[in-house]
Amino acid sequence: MTPELAGIPACLAPGPLAASRPRRGDACLEVMMPVGDRTADRRAWLAAGVAARLAAACAAAALYALWVRPQLLTWGATREETARGYPGDDLIPDPDRAEFTMATTLPAPPEKVWPWLVQMGGDRAGFYSWDRLDHRGEPSADCIVPKWQHLQQGQRLNSEPSGQNWMTAEVVEPDRTLVLRSATALPSGRSFDPLTAPLPRAYLDGIWGFYLRPAPGGQTRLVARTRGRSRPQPLMGAVGLVLLQPLHFIMQTRQFRNLRVRVSAQARGLP
Repeated sequence: MTPELAGIPACLAPGPLAASRPRRGDACLEVMMPVGDRTADRRAWLAAGVAARLAAACAAAALYALWVRPQLLTWGATREETARGYPGDDLIPDPDRAEFTMATTLPAPPEKVWPWLVQMGGDRAGFYSWDRLDHRGEPSADCIVPKWQHLQQGQRLNSEPSGQNWMTAEVVEPDRTLVLRSATALPSGRSFDPLTAPLPRAYLDGIWGFYLRPAPGGQTRLVARTRGRSRPQPLMGAVGLVLLQPLHFIMQTRQFRNLRVRVSAQARGLP
């Protein structure tokens, strides 16, 4: 190599000293590419990465909205069960929150399932779901408690010992229908009576209905429906879509499972 070529990258040397085609990241590429071009190249790569992430997020959102969410709203229920009306629907005639109609089959007749439902409550048997979330970590009852078997229409069921949050038994038809209603002011989390109290600026108001029907083999078809309304919109709609709806699905499927365990144990005569 002549002195004139000393210090010059081989890929820029003339004649037989020339290297193969420069690759991205090679020193000669950096020498050959003006600073402006290198900046534009980096920006293009960053923009492509952002676009790919946005496309993946949009695809995931579309998949959830078009396929996953409808499955959650009607988990376990037949088309006939989701399409029909139920007692208590008229309490929220124009719901602006998603309506859940979920169902399961329990291995006992309705008169054996009803005692488990009628004794629900925060200061009673619990809700047979994730107790850390809805029963202060206390285990839900695993037996029928006689003193909690009497429930009247209009009776309040405390969701917590303080009595600041409750549900009202709106429809009570033994062995057939139980509809609970809860209206909660936000952000305080305190219950209010939607029929007599002025509506807060921000609130959740909804029903939670349980419908028992005889099924073949001495079993029970249990349908659970929730429907509600909230303010302000569209903020609460977004909160419901992202947080409240997935949470309700998790809690309701857990309740179905735990009810099945308790009803099965009772049918087998286990303590």
